[in-house]
Amino acid sequence: MLRFAPSPTGDMHIGNLRAAIFNYIMAKKLKQPFIIRIEDTDLERNIKGKDKEILALLQTFGLEFSSVIYQSDNFALHRDLALKLIKEGKAFYCYCSKEFLDEKREEAKAQKIAFRYKDEWAELEKGAKSTSPIIRLRANEAVSFIDSIKGEISFNANEIDSFVIMRNDIPTYNFACSIDDKEMSYIIRGEDHISNTPKQILIKRALGFSENVKYAHLPIILNEEHKKMSKRDKASSVEWLLSQGLEARAIANYLILLGNTKLENKLGELFSLESCIEHFCLENVASNPAQFDYKKMAQISRDIMREREISSFYPLFSHLASMRLNSPQSFDDLIALYLNEVGTQIALKEHIDSIFLEIGKKRENLVEFHNEFDSILKVIRENLDKIQGYDYNEFKDFIATQSGYKGKSLFKPLRMILSGQEHGIELDKLYHVLKPFISDIVRK
Repeated sequence: MLRFAPSPTGDMHIGNLRAAIFNYIMAKKLKQPFIIRIEDTDLERNIKGKDKEILALLQTFGLEFSSVIYQSDNFALHRDLALKLIKEGKAFYCYCSKEFLDEKREEAKAQKIAFRYKDEWAELEKGAKSTSPIIRLRANEAVSFIDSIKGEISFNANEIDSFVIMRNDIPTYNFACSIDDKEMSYIIRGEDHISNTPKQILIKRALGFSENVKYAHLPIILNEEHKKMSKRDKASSVEWLLSQGLEARAIANYLILLGNTKLENKLGELFSLESCIEHFCLENVASNPAQFDYKKMAQISRDIMREREISSFYPLFSHLASMRLNSPQSFDDLIALYLNEVGTQIALKEHIDSIFLEIGKKRENLVEFHNEFDSILKVIRENLDKIQGYDYNEFKDFIATQSGYKGKSLFKPLRMILSGQEHGIELDKLYHVLKPFISDIVRK
């Protein structure tokens, strides 16, 4: 089976979602179960309800899972296996205090050498403190593994000292994961876990588990400043991206294609999750960091939105139901017109809402030309019957003649009256679909 293993200690970011999608795709490709393991072993940092948020987000992206496992439910097994390793001499109790280890770290720092724990320290402070000892795994061997994205990765024996597997009767991250990953055929996660992998391999080796599992560590995603994306980057949050009205499918497609030009050349950008499974190959994912591009994601979202039925956007405009019902085809044409311009549902709603904004607020939003705005509005209001029979050129010429304005003094306030914005779609295209609504617009 394959797993996605999020921690309920914070919001899901795009690196998490990317790992979830890749695990889902590979599970489908290998015809194996896809499970969710909530890694809730950090009892102090767990956030109540965050696990439910994560599961809801996965369903939003169509990542159907066969089961949900909570890692804390396995604590008893983790403890039993730690004691088994103690009995077999593969792990040992360590009584070193934090102060002692900090002192040794400072000594190593002063000598400008890497800090390495020495097994002979284990019992130096035995009986000198009341707290329970920690349990360390004996580690003094080299580890290497093949990464499907990065190739062979090796660690020398002197790079891995005897590390902690249990503390205060609670398993460490690496120990719990190694045990709970026993049945996994593929482990796909971010490259920040590369340093954890040799420790997890050593734990599995000590426990006698199969080492046939495959690994793939996804490169980090860089922000616009070419630095690793962090929580400070709004676009790193999956919730934030969805709140902007981006299509979930667009977010997923973008993350699948990120650093995978071969797949993009084969499928393009508009594909379903299921349709990419046959062509997906982890070995084709670039091993270098990938640059995040919000504009490209929005462009994919725009193209996906244009594939949808116009009626699927009606819920965005429930407050304009009377306008839509009075002239359904024109309202559909209005939505279709703006679908060529925007990449998110939020932007679509904002543009159309601005058209039907109260006239007074439109005037307030106009930086200048207030006199022209009032004069042109008056001409339109007083000649509605005539205007409704005009095409755009007739309408424009009539307003210019009646108001005495031309050029910028005509078009800037006219655009604001019709669209509520100083810039945007060409007025002739906009007027064509707005004509049935002009009386509602200028009277409001």
